[in-house]
Amino acid sequence: MWVFGYGSLLWNPGFRYSKKEIARLDGYKRSFCMRSIHHRGTVENPGLVLALSTDKMSFCEGLAFKVEKDNEFETLEYLRGRELVSSAYREKKVLLNLKNSQSIKSLVYVIDEEHSQFCTLTLDDQAQIIARAKGGQGPNDEYLYSTRNKMAELGINDKEIDWLYTRVMAIKNQKR
Repeated sequence: MWVFGYGSLLWNPGFRYSKKEIARLDGYKRSFCMRSIHHRGTVENPGLVLALSTDKMSFCEGLAFKVEKDNEFETLEYLRGRELVSSAYREKKVLLNLKNSQSIKSLVYVIDEEHSQFCTLTLDDQAQIIARAKGGQGPNDEYLYSTRNKMAELGINDKEIDWLYTRVMAIKNQKR
């Protein structure tokens, strides 16, 4: 079993895996398009987390984690408890292209674009929310910083994530 990580799974998978590979998923766009009412925000003051939405012209780079057979059930239970907490994500099997040109089937969580937590906001609106929201797993900006830093470490480029990182840092510095 393979699992595709493109947000917090990059820096905090939370499950055991035997190897990881940089991978590309075509036809999906990574963005802060999911309102977070549990982990990085609240119902009263939602934060934003990354999700994949369908976009035939886009692709997303992330990490494919290989889970050994004896850990599959435990990993699925963990991921479903973590990712399906509000039913905004859908669990899917997709075809990933690994950096070594191999293609694999992988489990991935994508946003249900009909769900009330799905949103489309300008980058500046996203930055304003990320700079102030806080949930059960901590401040929303911490999620952005950790994701962006791990992506930079892996050599994964995402101009929107980089822009948000710079903008949120500027907003936070203005408040001091």
